[in-house]
Amino acid sequence: MTDWHRPLLICSAAMAVLALVCLAGLALDERTVLGAPLWLKPFKFAVSNALYGVTWAWLASLLGRGAQRWCLLAAVIMIFDFAIILGQALRGRPSHFNLATPLDTALYLAMGIAVVVLWLGTAALTLRVLRTPIADAARRWALRLGTGISLLGLAMGGLMVLPTAGQRVPGPVIGAHSVGAPDSDPGLALTGWSSTGGDLRVPHFLGMHALQALPLFLLLLTALRLPALLRARLVIIAGAGYLGLLALVTWQALRGQPLLRPDTLTLTALAVLALGLLAAAVTAAATSRRAPRPAASSRPAPAHPAPPARTR
Repeated sequence: MTDWHRPLLICSAAMAVLALVCLAGLALDERTVLGAPLWLKPFKFAVSNALYGVTWAWLASLLGRGAQRWCLLAAVIMIFDFAIILGQALRGRPSHFNLATPLDTALYLAMGIAVVVLWLGTAALTLRVLRTPIADAARRWALRLGTGISLLGLAMGGLMVLPTAGQRVPGPVIGAHSVGAPDSDPGLALTGWSSTGGDLRVPHFLGMHALQALPLFLLLLTALRLPALLRARLVIIAGAGYLGLLALVTWQALRGQPLLRPDTLTLTALAVLALGLLAAAVTAAATSRRAPRPAASSRPAPAHPAPPARTR
């Protein structure tokens, strides 16, 4: 870990500590903001930032010195963004979509600008991942697909800032997490995702954490000692499946459907996706088993070197 990006590692460690503080707050403090526990949003952002930071700290060690400044920028933005989220929570004010007062508006706009800069920095780092030569095909695809899908997941947060049908522009609140239900409606335990309507935080979360999911999937395949060709094919299939699942939960949320109450159409699409992935994985395993191995030399090497020719 000596060549990992140190500022991002420090940021991730700080976020891990703050997550524990927020967890204690959830247990000890009964105050709420818009019906949700006051400490819930800071807790989720602390955990997400810790995971994001430690993953890119590791990736920076593969990308060379050119990635260092972008990683430093990411660390600064995550701390800045979290400070606003925590500060607004302690004030008893929503940090997102809140334009009720000049201070709320200024903080929300500052967060918005910071997130756009973070996305641009992540895009620059993702391009570096795509251009970095990685000999092992499975690792190459795990990193390329993981960072690419994560960048898409970050961008999907933009769906939440659009005004909903019932909101006036300008108004005290612009944008929402939920679709078809107020943000103040009951949510699922720990995540807070809406249990009465669709929730755009689901695809946002799922997409962002492809950054960890696909490399971890590769670690599992490596631990199972699968052949290199099969590992690469399964990683590509997993990446395609992850992208398909991201599209599915986005479609579900935009239709105002709670994540844990899918209708027949959503379940059918999920079944088709699962069957397609299973068929692709079985085919990959079968074709990898039949793949020709490197041909051995037709003339076996002598067991012992030939004695030198005698000279007169």
